[in-house]
Amino acid sequence: MIEDFDYRRIEIGPTTYRPGVAGQGQPVLLLHGFPQTHHCWHLLAPALAAGRTVVVCDLKGYGESRSEPGGELGEGYSNRERAAELLELMAALGFERFSVVGHDRGGRVAYRLALDHPESIERLAVLNIVPTVDQFERMAEDASLGYWPWYFLAQPPPFAERVIAASAEYVLRDILRAWPAAPDAIPEESVRVYLEGFNAKTIPGMCADYRASFHLDRQLDAEDRDAGRRIACPVLVHWGSEETALSDSLEVWRPWAGSVEGGPLPSGHFIPEEAPDELLASVRNFLP
Repeated sequence: MIEDFDYRRIEIGPTTYRPGVAGQGQPVLLLHGFPQTHHCWHLLAPALAAGRTVVVCDLKGYGESRSEPGGELGEGYSNRERAAELLELMAALGFERFSVVGHDRGGRVAYRLALDHPESIERLAVLNIVPTVDQFERMAEDASLGYWPWYFLAQPPPFAERVIAASAEYVLRDILRAWPAAPDAIPEESVRVYLEGFNAKTIPGMCADYRASFHLDRQLDAEDRDAGRRIACPVLVHWGSEETALSDSLEVWRPWAGSVEGGPLPSGHFIPEEAPDELLASVRNFLP
C-alpha cells in the first residue's frame, strides 16, 4: 500500500478491486504497467494528492485485482473491457468525470477510456507507449527484441503461464534491470514489492492482457483509426530519453487526438520511478 492512501475492496463484475484514494480536489486515476503494480506510483501519488484526489488501482489480473481467467484470445482482458470496469469503479468511488494517467499497459487502458468514454475523461496522459495497432506495425528488426512479451505472453494458454511461473523471480528481476536507463534504477525494496505481485495467481492475468492485445485490442484500434475516431480531450505524452524506438511518439499520437503535447524525460522505460520529479512537474501543469 502507498502511505496515507485509504484502501477499500470493490467488486465490479467478475473482478474484485482494491483501490486506494487520497487527497481532495479534481480526481485523477493512476494506472501502472507490466510487470508492476500500483506501487510504481509511490514516489508521485502522495505529492500529487496534495492538490487533487488521487486514485491508485492495480489493473485487472495484476496485484490485488483478482478476477476470472481470460479466454483463449484474452477475452475479459481487452483494453475496452478493462476500461469499462474501471469506469464503473470510479463511479462507485463517486467520480463520474476524471483524468487518467497510465504507464505502459495502464496507458493502453487509459487511452481506451478516453476513446470509448469521452464524456467521462477530462485529461489523458500516457507514458512509454504508442497506440497498440501502431506498436504492432512498428515492431521490426532490432526494435522487436525489446518487445518480447508481446508475442511470448500471447501464446495459447497455458504455455506462457507455466514457463514464466517456473522462473518468475528471474524474469521479473531481468525486466527491472534491463528496461530502465540504469540497472539499479528500481531499488531492492520496490523489487520485493513487485515480486509479491508476480506469482502463479497473477501471471495468468498478465498473459491474458498480452493475448488480448494480439487478438483483440489491435483490431479495435485499427477499426477506430479507419473510422477516424479521435480522442476528444487533451493528451500528454512522455517517453524515456533512452527509449530510441519511441523518439517519434508525438508524431504517432497526433493523428489520434486534436491536442497532443509532451516529450522525453530523463529515463528508461519506468518513468514514474526513474524521473518522478520531472513527471510530477509535467503532470501537475497538465491536469486541471
